Parts: sequence; structure tokens; C-alpha cells
Amino acid sequence: MTSGPGDAIQPQRSREGTLVHVVETLLDKGLVLNADIMVSVAGVELLGIRIRAALASFETAAKYGLEFPAGTDTDTVAWREAIETKESCPECGKHSPVDQLLEQSCPWCGWQSAQALAGKYQPAEVTDSDD
Repeated sequence: MTSGPGDAIQPQRSREGTLVHVVETLLDKGLVLNADIMVSVAGVELLGIRIRAALASFETAAKYGLEFPAGTDTDTVAWREAIETKESCPECGKHSPVDQLLEQSCPWCGWQSAQALAGKYQPAEVTDSDD
């Protein structure tokens, strides 16, 4: 089938552009807004406003060293899990603790690193005994 000059490309809808995907990306990567607003009349500054706002998950904010509001309880189990170093799985892309990905497997898809595979098949240590 050939296409002529009157044929148009039909739009396609990707499921990656959903609101859930946008919110997930914002929380995962974070969004920082910096704005300096100055109101001046005849060269005289009358008002100056500095706005610094961040939208991110606690995990992302902790990773980049953002400060948290006073009274944030950082001694909870959830907080320790949030600041634990994580990496995305090369197979499924979901985040898991680095130690688990390297030494065991991805809890989501079961992918195993070369280090984990090598660890399974290392020969047992032979010890000399004087029996």
C-alpha cells in the first residue's frame, strides 16, 4: 500500500502521558522552583520577593539534601527506608535497595545481577582438618 500526498499521519495516544505517570515522575525526580520577583517604580525597588519551593517525595528530597520542616520525625522506620540508597532495576525500572539488587535479586521482577549469580555458584571453602 502506498501513501499519497493527501494521506495524513494519524495521532497515537501513549499511555505514558497519564496523570499518574506525571505525578510519579515528579515525586521520583522532584521539581524545584526558584523565583525572584522585584517590583520597582522609577528605578526604586519597592518590593522584593524570593520564592523557593520544592515538590518531591521524602526519598528524593533526602537524596538531594533538602531541609525538612521543623518537627519532622526522622527516627521512624519509614524514614530510614526512604533514605536508604536505592537504584532502579535494569530489567523493570523499579527502585529497590542497592544491596538487595546487587547481592540477591530485584523483588519486583526477579532480575539478578552478575554479582548475585557469581555469589550463588562460588565453590565452598575447603578447610583443612586434623581428624
